[in-house]
Amino acid sequence: MMDRTEAYLVMNLLPDVGPIRLKSLLNHFGSPEAVLTANRADLVRVKGIGQEMAERFVDWENVVDLEEEKRRMADHGVTALTWECESYPAALKEIHDPPFLLYMRGMIKPCDARAIGVVGSRRTTHYGISNGKKLSFQLAAAGFTIISGLARGIDTIAHEAALAANGRTIAVLGSGVGNVYPPENKTLADEIAKHGAVLSEFPVHYVPDKKSFPLRNRIVAGISQGLLVVEAPGRSGSLITANQALEQGRPVFAIPGPIDRPTSVGCNRLIQAGAKLVCDAKDVIEEFAYGLAPELDLDFSGTEAADQKLLNLPENEQKVMRALGVDELTVDQLIERSGLSLPVVNGALLQLEIKGFLKQLPGKYFTKLI
Repeated sequence: MMDRTEAYLVMNLLPDVGPIRLKSLLNHFGSPEAVLTANRADLVRVKGIGQEMAERFVDWENVVDLEEEKRRMADHGVTALTWECESYPAALKEIHDPPFLLYMRGMIKPCDARAIGVVGSRRTTHYGISNGKKLSFQLAAAGFTIISGLARGIDTIAHEAALAANGRTIAVLGSGVGNVYPPENKTLADEIAKHGAVLSEFPVHYVPDKKSFPLRNRIVAGISQGLLVVEAPGRSGSLITANQALEQGRPVFAIPGPIDRPTSVGCNRLIQAGAKLVCDAKDVIEEFAYGLAPELDLDFSGTEAADQKLLNLPENEQKVMRALGVDELTVDQLIERSGLSLPVVNGALLQLEIKGFLKQLPGKYFTKLI
């Protein structure tokens, strides 16, 4: 006999159902199981359900393969999180069209209620990369869960910085959880699942399209207490996410940029329209200060860290600093000199950059600052 979660899975697999239609159906029939056992005549009485849609529900066993989807979920370590589950994000339920089911790798914890969305351009500048790393690291270190979309550019940087800070991060995909996009971020998705969650409202093997990314963006905004836009041109998916956050009543933050750079137009316009200008993490944190522990240190200036003796650094960071010497080196060169693995070197570089010991130069070279 089909259980409640399986009924939601079937509905999620049916084409063009969506959360708005599902609400109407649930209000009329009372449960997803009742919807799937309803007859055609009763279904068409529901607003938004025509003959064609009613036929899909009546004939669902010939339209979707529930057992195959369950096998795919098992193969990828995916669980189904319905909006009736206790761990379903409470903030997400508040939006106009919350997804009725999320596919999840990893785990959502109560602490993830304190979440900041971080978004920005896929084509980043050094300015955007530097600020995205710093702010995401600082916010994660302060106890915020970093929410982003696993896209190239700022999204990737935000997730990586949160992991480097030993914080939590949640990736919301515009594809199926078993079909990570972009494919080069599959390893990153695996790490995120260990320290947070990877979510999608789409079936496990769903291939992304133009419609799926805006739908993904509303979830990023919906889970977050506030949204930080790091870098965005005048036309950008990040601005769509910012507008969705504003519609959902979430505060929007933006990092200003040079007025002559196309990559800063979006953020500067958001600030003109009322988004809060952000220079460091404190500008975001003070908006939510009511939830901070009294002992939390909000001084993220980095000056003290920059003055520390190298001997106070963790061993791997010391090795990277010694390998760097007085040169300007790439990650590959640092791996060769230090004998450390790629993930360890990447993590150490991010930590050292946040602490003010080094910086990244154009061309992905690194150089010491002290």
